[in-house]
Amino acid sequence: MLSLTPYAQSLTATTAAHLLRRATFGPTQAEITAFTGLTAQQAVQQLISNANYAPPPPVDLDENSPTAGQPYINLPFNNDRNFFLGHYLRLWWLGLMTAQATPPTLLEKLALFWQNHFVTTRTIVEDYRFLYRYIQLVRNSALGNFRTFVKDITKDPAMLRFLNGDENQVGKPNENYGRELQELFTVGVVDPDGNKNYTEDDVKAAAKVLTGWGHTNFNANGSTTIGTTFTDGLHDSTNKTFSVHYNNTVITGRAVSSPGTMSAGEAELADLVAMLLAHSSCGPFICRKLYRWYVNQNITADAEINVIVPLAAFFVSPANDFAIEPVVTKLLTSQAFFDAANAGAIVKSPADLVVGAMRFFNQPVPDAPTEYKAFLNYTDFMYYQMNTMQMGLVDQPSVFGHEAYYQTGFSKLWINTTTVGIRGSLTDAFIWRWLEIKPGYTMGIDLLAWATSLQPNFADPAGTPSITCEQILAGFTKNLFAVDLTLSQQDFLIDTIMMQGIPRLSWTFEWNNYRRTPGDGGSRYSVLWRLQNLTKFMLRMAEYHIF
Repeated sequence: MLSLTPYAQSLTATTAAHLLRRATFGPTQAEITAFTGLTAQQAVQQLISNANYAPPPPVDLDENSPTAGQPYINLPFNNDRNFFLGHYLRLWWLGLMTAQATPPTLLEKLALFWQNHFVTTRTIVEDYRFLYRYIQLVRNSALGNFRTFVKDITKDPAMLRFLNGDENQVGKPNENYGRELQELFTVGVVDPDGNKNYTEDDVKAAAKVLTGWGHTNFNANGSTTIGTTFTDGLHDSTNKTFSVHYNNTVITGRAVSSPGTMSAGEAELADLVAMLLAHSSCGPFICRKLYRWYVNQNITADAEINVIVPLAAFFVSPANDFAIEPVVTKLLTSQAFFDAANAGAIVKSPADLVVGAMRFFNQPVPDAPTEYKAFLNYTDFMYYQMNTMQMGLVDQPSVFGHEAYYQTGFSKLWINTTTVGIRGSLTDAFIWRWLEIKPGYTMGIDLLAWATSLQPNFADPAGTPSITCEQILAGFTKNLFAVDLTLSQQDFLIDTIMMQGIPRLSWTFEWNNYRRTPGDGGSRYSVLWRLQNLTKFMLRMAEYHIF
């Protein structure tokens, strides 16, 4: 039976890797070692404490620009370069996700969860300053208070533009945000029994509450500030009555904002959010999404009763009052999270696959301000790999988010007849090492160096025995798979893939020849060929695509 009871055992390498795969975008070997021996509570607290809420700002990555390597968000808005500066913003976030020189944190992975929950997209928002402010809000609020988060995202310039809140005025209501606020952001369409959580009249009433909000300096060339506005004259000041789903709540209309006090819009928004969060479906709706993100896409009856229900009760309790951090902590330190049935139960998203591969195989992120061309090469590769795998960063196909997330239990949609080949091309890039990040830095796995690191006294083939096929496999698969390989799988990888059907002992002959003359083309080629066969197949195995 699944349980929210705290996981009491110290983390092994296996359980530390499990936690780091789920809570971050994937660990390095050094991080797995560092977290082994900690309690789950200690480990999660470190992942929270390591969060950096003031990272260096995005910089111009165009080597031909006079501002190359310099921050650009606070410079006068440049409409001619709007697309590229918006793209560089996404690459900046990818750099934060992939960073290896800083302690691991769960912030970026959780921020991506909220970005896919409170969706806005670069394509529709357009103004790169709006997008930067939105990503900053998502990152800064990721572990904060959900009540405050909902209010802040409602007024955010990017969200106002994305869901037409800036067009919502008295006498000309736009219901887009009023609908999505209920359907996608707070209560959900229906409860687990299929009963509606709100009515069309509730959507209309919410839209009236939200009239009057706007933003400033959208795409205004040369402008240096952006902001949110509220205009009394554009606000519907009548009382708004909601249905029985909200206990027939009436939100009192406010006509005029008084100087020095909460504006009419702020006051009604606070009432609206309080009403939404009091709905019995709100807590479970959010906790189910967190469970699917961190634990398992499929919520069984056991999980619903013993994890979701008590977690939601804690989330909305007066003692917690919609604080997010304690809920995430409780989930990630629970017996349910570490249950063996939940290991290897989620298909890796393109973000988990691409970012995780760069981190696991120790591909260092260039410093953007000083190596902007190299940083562009590195993060552009990641972005377009993810994009062709159907996960455009901050560019979801709809307000529902990425299909594999909003289609409950459909995480397998990340792998289809199109994307499986593209995932293979990512593998090829690591094996064939065709991408030069900068002179002296070629992305990918140096297989010969990796194998050599496993060999004691490489330069002394006469005095030290050769590493075996079994040692090669053990070294190359260390912490790679979420689920241990069976003996038959190991034998297949060695005998069929690596050795191509010839006896394993012939590996000793080939390897020792390479040790004697490492620069020799023949021995070097034969060893490299076997390592490439093995590694390429391993990385394409189904286990690599789950975590």
